[in-house]
Amino acid sequence: MIFKHSLIRELTITSAGLFIVAVAILFTNLILRLLGRAAGGRLDTEGILPMLGFYVLQYLHILLVITLFLSVLLTVTRAYRDSEMIVWFSSGRPLTAWLRPILAYAAPFLFTTLLLSLFLTPWAQQQRQQYQQQLESRDEISMLAPGLFREFRRAGLVVYIESINSFNGTIKNVFLQSIDKTRSETLSARSAFIDTRDDGERFLVMENGNRYVGVPGSANYQVIQFTQLGRRIEPAEQTLVEPSTRAEQTLSLLSSPNPARKGELFWRLSIPLMGLMLTILAIPLGYVNNRMGRSFNFIAAVLIYLIYSNSLNILQGLVMHDRLSFWLALLIPHGLAFILAALLLHHRIRIYAFWRRPPRPQANNDTPPRS
Repeated sequence: MIFKHSLIRELTITSAGLFIVAVAILFTNLILRLLGRAAGGRLDTEGILPMLGFYVLQYLHILLVITLFLSVLLTVTRAYRDSEMIVWFSSGRPLTAWLRPILAYAAPFLFTTLLLSLFLTPWAQQQRQQYQQQLESRDEISMLAPGLFREFRRAGLVVYIESINSFNGTIKNVFLQSIDKTRSETLSARSAFIDTRDDGERFLVMENGNRYVGVPGSANYQVIQFTQLGRRIEPAEQTLVEPSTRAEQTLSLLSSPNPARKGELFWRLSIPLMGLMLTILAIPLGYVNNRMGRSFNFIAAVLIYLIYSNSLNILQGLVMHDRLSFWLALLIPHGLAFILAALLLHHRIRIYAFWRRPPRPQANNDTPPRS
């Protein structure tokens, strides 16, 4: 009982630290990607935080699997390094006795991973697609931000505004640059406002400005001063996002004979199973020979995880193209992982290795002394 409590406490502390580090790395990577898209005009700055939340929910089940695997591996490795395993084996307890408390600790992780993989991850994917569609369907003027140059590739414009009066909607110091290669047009105005006509058409009316029109590379330019100049605001185009199998509900995937949907169902079921197999594999992989260091087991663990996850991606592609049966694809990687875990556990329990035979018992040739 004391061993179980101490083991669970150590696993909890290790898992919390690893999870925080993994989330921080994921946040940094996603923020850089989203900022790059926002700088290129492909994403509104207001959508960075919501998109970040949706992406984190999509990858959360993978983070839980990695956290569980590394926490068990580090805990078992520390027990070998600090010679606690010697005391454990000296008391007559085998290595397989670690399975029960570790699996009891991993059960909430695996159950949460199952819920995330089957329900929350497709919901986050669906919400992200809908939110992205709403952002792409917004009109041009609603995507402007004071103090920033904004590129609109659909309209071929670069727009800059200095400030917006939120009370009357007046815009100060407007700059528009056309991106057309054959003809350059630049507009600058001291102020502007939005005019909505009775028929629903919207115009950006600029006041007290200049208009420069010409061909790039030539000195033939027209400079036109205007008191008022209106530019029509292009209405938002309703972009249609193709439905993705990653955003479909799990119940609809279960009743569908479509190979693409079977491949997605294979992936959702494989993530919790991979977490279970990696948890069992982490126990024999945590073995450390103090004379050789502890680098080998970490290298082996990383290689096993990479091979495992990449094999799932390959098998998912085979299922989606109807080249492999769903149940066979589900059995191959997880069955091989279970066999590997059983062999490694048996290898650590055996006194002699597989390639070494135990010495034969020698016959006692000593003859008793004659009386």
